[in-house]
Amino acid sequence: MQSLILGGARSGKSRYAETLAQQSGREVIYIATATAQDAEMQSRIAHHQANRPAHWQTIEEPLALATCLQQHAAPGRLLLVDCLTLWLTNLLCAEDVSRLQQETTQLLQCLPELSGDIIFVSNEVGLGVIPLGELTRRYVDEAGRLHQQLAAQMQRVVFMVAGLPHVLKGSAIS
Repeated sequence: MQSLILGGARSGKSRYAETLAQQSGREVIYIATATAQDAEMQSRIAHHQANRPAHWQTIEEPLALATCLQQHAAPGRLLLVDCLTLWLTNLLCAEDVSRLQQETTQLLQCLPELSGDIIFVSNEVGLGVIPLGELTRRYVDEAGRLHQQLAAQMQRVVFMVAGLPHVLKGSAIS
């Protein structure tokens, strides 16, 4: 099953995704998209790492997500990708301006052919005021487009609010 878990900052989306992964009984590979650019981000990454089971394999892939998924997807395995909006940020800041479109297209095209389960975690950023800066507006627009395209392909979409899952698409999760 392919799932998309959306929510705001500190909505519980990562914790919920990790709980689902643990309950799956499958081998879990955690695909981290964050890059530690400063002390605050290093602290966030360390917090996430400390909360994950030690037996989970972690792969750090900030850009080539589709390639990583293709390499590691397998029957009986669950890939947990956290988080798509950090991946999007990495691509928006990449020197090659065409890379965002290339990587997004590759991601959307490879999903139907992947085996095993995948859980994507992403920040829903389009619920607030319209940002002032051009790059920030583009980020919100690109995240919204990505979420819509992914949600159309996912079997399950969950929106997290205050640690509570709201199933938007697919079956309820027990």
